Amino acid sequence: QVQLVESGGGLVQAGGSLRLSCAASGRTFSSYAMGWFRQAPGKERRFVAAITASNITYYTDSVEGRFTISRDNAKNMVYLQMNNLQPEDTTIYYCAARAPKSSTYDYWGQGTQVTVSS
Repeated sequence: QVQLVESGGGLVQAGGSLRLSCAASGRTFSSYAMGWFRQAPGKERRFVAAITASNITYYTDSVEGRFTISRDNAKNMVYLQMNNLQPEDTTIYYCAARAPKSSTYDYWGQGTQVTVSS
């Protein structure tokens, strides 16, 4: 019942910034926790950041202090501001949605590529 579309990926040099966007469908967007994950080809999908319906944020240690997740419920959008990007951040980034009280993310976007050159 939720469709997610990521955008904003691209090529950036180390130390640069990108802002990823995730557009979500549905009128109940504000009740969902939203997350960003990343997965390189042949690698495991890993958690990056999340924001709850109450605007509580979580980050994996490797991006803490560099990335900021935010949401705009009026626009059904979630963002990932990525600063001081490093080559190790290169991968495909996915937006995900989790229903209230759900233990899993049930909806996923198609992914957007982020490439950081040194």
